Amino acid sequence: MNSTSSVICIGELLIDFFCKDVRTDLVEGTNFEKQAGGAPANVCATIVKLGGKASFSGKVGNDPFGHFLKHTLDELDIDTSMIKLDEKNSTTFAFVSLKEDGERDFVFNRGADAYLTEEELNQYELKKAGILHFGSATALLEDPFQSTYLNTMKQYKCDQHFISFDPNYRPDLWRSRESDFIELARQGISQADFVKVSEEELKLISGVNEIEQGVEALHHLGTDLVAVTLGKRGTMISNGRLKEVIPSIEVESIDSTGAGDAFVGAMLYQLAREEEPQQVINDFQKIKEMTTFSNKVGAMVCTKLGAISAIPTQQEIL
Repeated sequence: MNSTSSVICIGELLIDFFCKDVRTDLVEGTNFEKQAGGAPANVCATIVKLGGKASFSGKVGNDPFGHFLKHTLDELDIDTSMIKLDEKNSTTFAFVSLKEDGERDFVFNRGADAYLTEEELNQYELKKAGILHFGSATALLEDPFQSTYLNTMKQYKCDQHFISFDPNYRPDLWRSRESDFIELARQGISQADFVKVSEEELKLISGVNEIEQGVEALHHLGTDLVAVTLGKRGTMISNGRLKEVIPSIEVESIDSTGAGDAFVGAMLYQLAREEEPQQVINDFQKIKEMTTFSNKVGAMVCTKLGAISAIPTQQEIL
């Protein structure tokens, strides 16, 4: 691999309709703004804004919303040649508002992203990529996409590709199916070189409340590098031998949407520049430096509204 190695992010690309009415639920809300959403798209956007190469692989409807999403990624210089336009199913979208009590009101309409099959993946491009990232909140919900996701991880892990995985747990999507999520997330972790989880996800997937023990449980499943994002406290990073909490920078947080995706994007941007990403995991000092940079990117996303529009460039970080 060389310094221009690309990252392919596989997963959902969807429309988020955000309610602009302050502290109201979806019953009362009347003003909505459409935005490009989906964690893998946010990761792609971070990589390209930092100066790297990223491609998105997924499925949207062949409808105005699908074309809007493709256009949004094209504008950012993300490679969209692997986006499939579905003639039968409409683009996935979600309606979100923040209620008076600070909780989210959330309605999800699953569409085209659920129907991506293994046959529709561009195997030639996947084989060429340096890093494959699996970070979709919706991918594990049901077949065919669930099988496409897990089988592709297994296939390319065997082919010695660097595999990145973010389970991206969303309670709204897994109501009454939490145990299914835990089992599927563990399968994903067993195939990944790098796993990023939040503190909540770590406790849920590992089944233990103590962070260090939870991290050990994830290593035991088979992953080499674990990052646990801890909000203002920073990130615990572990390569199975050494672990440390790397502090973040202090910021005035306005909106934390997409901060975790930006952290992942920043880590993958740096790993893709390495000749042998798997070997870098052994260099704990280097991993700490990468985490410091990625913390900064994630924190800066919190200072602006919107996930993609808030991602900083290299110049802004410096």
